[in-house]
Amino acid sequence: MADEITAAPGRAPARLDWSYAPAPEATDHVKVRESYGLLIGGKWVAPLSGSHFKTINPATEEVLASVAEAGEEDVDAAVKAARAAYTKTWSKTSGAERAKYLYRIARVLQERAREFAVLETMNGGKPIKESRDVDVPLAAAHFFYHAGWADKLDYAFPGAPGPRPLGVAAQVIPWNFPLLMAAWKLAPALAAGNTVVLKPAETTPLTALLLGEVLQQAELPPGVVNIVTGAGQTGAALVAHPGVDKVAFTGSTEVGKAIQRTLAGSGKRLTLELGGKAANIVLDDAPVDQAVEGIINGIYFNQGHVCCAGSRLLVQESIAELLVGKLKRRMATLRVGDPLDKNTDVGAINSRAQLDRIEELVASGEADGAEVYQPPCDLPERGFWFRPTVFTGVAQSYRIAQEEIFGPVLSVLTFRTPDEAVEKANNTPYGLSAGVWTDKGSRILDLAGRLRAGVVWANTFNRFDPTSPFGGYKESGFGREGGRHGLAAYLDLT
Repeated sequence: MADEITAAPGRAPARLDWSYAPAPEATDHVKVRESYGLLIGGKWVAPLSGSHFKTINPATEEVLASVAEAGEEDVDAAVKAARAAYTKTWSKTSGAERAKYLYRIARVLQERAREFAVLETMNGGKPIKESRDVDVPLAAAHFFYHAGWADKLDYAFPGAPGPRPLGVAAQVIPWNFPLLMAAWKLAPALAAGNTVVLKPAETTPLTALLLGEVLQQAELPPGVVNIVTGAGQTGAALVAHPGVDKVAFTGSTEVGKAIQRTLAGSGKRLTLELGGKAANIVLDDAPVDQAVEGIINGIYFNQGHVCCAGSRLLVQESIAELLVGKLKRRMATLRVGDPLDKNTDVGAINSRAQLDRIEELVASGEADGAEVYQPPCDLPERGFWFRPTVFTGVAQSYRIAQEEIFGPVLSVLTFRTPDEAVEKANNTPYGLSAGVWTDKGSRILDLAGRLRAGVVWANTFNRFDPTSPFGGYKESGFGREGGRHGLAAYLDLT
């Protein structure tokens, strides 16, 4: 913003422009191949299906690479390679040796952190500062953490008669945190002694494929991790394969339900981390400025492409006007644009399909009568973009208060008493996360105990740590990832 300042006598007032100058991250150190195959049995192979699909940069719509689309024969080959590696190698490898591989993977991730961060931003659209400061460090941290448990499983679960791996794990990961979700799932599976077939999302496969190169660099035995790329049909073939012992899925509730129906009666172990509609509750004694920053982080982090995003803001009536006013002023400072610019706060929407979904739900909110606010900002001409949005005057029955939007859209509701806040927060089919903002520890403990959410943050939001279990209730899924709870999901403790 330009401001006039007092000038010396006889001179015109000077104008200062306080806006940020462009600070783009270089991409010349990232080598994107023209075409990618499948990682099966330790080798990059062409798909037996003969099919490929294009993956793009959502900020520019530029095609980045052609990626193999695995068919049923490819999935079968990957599962058989994982089974052979489990039977011949990995199940016979000691915990201490498995830990060495995990430590090695973590260190290589750190060494190649800049490469991963840039590629994650190019393929996913998220701001580089988030890829650089959150996704990549947390991915490495998960491998470090689980490496520490690999030779201590007997101590992790005292009383269990010798924890044993399950066998072959099928892991299907989403497009919002491609690298981090791969680490969340691979690290505990490998630490526990399982082998894996990993299926990344079709819109963001590149960092998972780069991770495959890291696994080779770390000299992980062939077949211990196999990577098959493709869309929903590839994932469905993997989940339904009879050679799989464990399925871990992160994604939409609709697909999670379909997976559960497929596996019913099969005896396969299943972990589901699905959608959410988190309530971020601000009580009248909360530090308002701190809460505003937490609200911004809770919903506009990663363009709202977060399953645990605080997309419902519940504010006590007595401070609602003050807080919403401060929130709108803070929203006006958010910078929307080139994800590779280090100053960008809100990047590109991941795909055209997701942008259409966001626009459709926002239109429904306006049609229902909610008041919408979007800060003025210029959006790039190419790519998929949506302005940070907040709705006020929202009723519980509105679609924007009930359905997961998965975008930078916040719905504000008010309450009079903490009991009413809990009732409104729990009035959702989801139960993944929640937030509480108050100055009193007693109120935090009271509300946290009554909120039907797998994770409850107090005076913060979107804080993750590999030592802490993460997961939900109701239609947000079941099972936990992270901590000893997440490790248990890959072990037979009976």
